[in-house]
Amino acid sequence: MTVRELVPAVEGSALALSLIELDGDSLVLRDEARDSLLFVVSGAGSLRLEDERLALSEGSAALVLAGREGTVTADGDRLALVQATVGEEADRHAPLGPAETVVRLDAAASEHATSARTYQILFGPANGSTRATLFAGHVPPGRAPWHFHLYDEIVWVRDGRARVHRSGGVEELGPGSAFRLRPREVHIVESALEDRELSVLGIFTPAGSPSAAYLTPAP
Repeated sequence: MTVRELVPAVEGSALALSLIELDGDSLVLRDEARDSLLFVVSGAGSLRLEDERLALSEGSAALVLAGREGTVTADGDRLALVQATVGEEADRHAPLGPAETVVRLDAAASEHATSARTYQILFGPANGSTRATLFAGHVPPGRAPWHFHLYDEIVWVRDGRARVHRSGGVEELGPGSAFRLRPREVHIVESALEDRELSVLGIFTPAGSPSAAYLTPAP
């Protein structure tokens, strides 16, 4: 098993992000203080949570709440997954529906955000994640206006190339890269390729809607 820290924990944030690769072995998840939200990048395996065993495959996501023990096992070939952790200092949203443990991206509804962007919520208050929202975002070519969010966010590039504009400059990031956006940080995230959509995985806290954005003049 290899673990690569993509976005480390920092003071004042409840979020951190890692990439984990299993090669026929298992990962035990148990943390008394932090929720774990997982997204399968490639491969297949299973999640055992107490007496329940659930299949994992590319494009599926899983939730292991603080205080519960889950074991992720690879099925033969390498299983690669992104793990986001959310600390107990995160404000909690009221639950809005029954909890789920494993969901699939291809079964998640698509919703609209600014500038023709769409997103699919994997976990949030509606299905058991009251500390954070995990979503897949789809960014077509073209720039959104400068804006900010009230939430604390980490973004991981799934496919395509991202161009991230901030007050300090512009950065281009490829697949597998990740970055943090702090609350009220003015920014633009766009596809760096004129003919290709950018696909990202995002997690933010407090939990809520990925479309909650506030417009601002360019910095």
